Amino acid sequence: MTPNDAEDTGQFELLGRAFADQLRACLEECARGRRGLFSDLELTGDEEESRAWPEAARLRELAFALQAILSQAEERNALCDEFLDLCTIHGESNPGEPRLARAFLARIESGGVGTPTEIEKKPW
Repeated sequence: MTPNDAEDTGQFELLGRAFADQLRACLEECARGRRGLFSDLELTGDEEESRAWPEAARLRELAFALQAILSQAEERNALCDEFLDLCTIHGESNPGEPRLARAFLARIESGGVGTPTEIEKKPW
């Protein structure tokens, strides 16, 4: 390991901690009912001004940037990867953002982030 490698690892850890802190704050707010963490909302009327959530948009941008930086160094951040995976859930049968946020918080607190969410089924 060269001194530059150690420096890069330290910077990755700092970025990861900053991301984790901001993610936890947004997840807690989302779990209380605020929508817009996992995707941009298309709101109409007067609600748009009261519902805009710029911190969530910046968090998604940070997650994409962090993932790109880490992939160049052949590194991964399980928390970032799982958050971005949750951002792809859309449709009528999705569990809803507050429920997703509560489940994700529970996985973080239990240490389950980075592990499979379902038990792998045998092909036979």
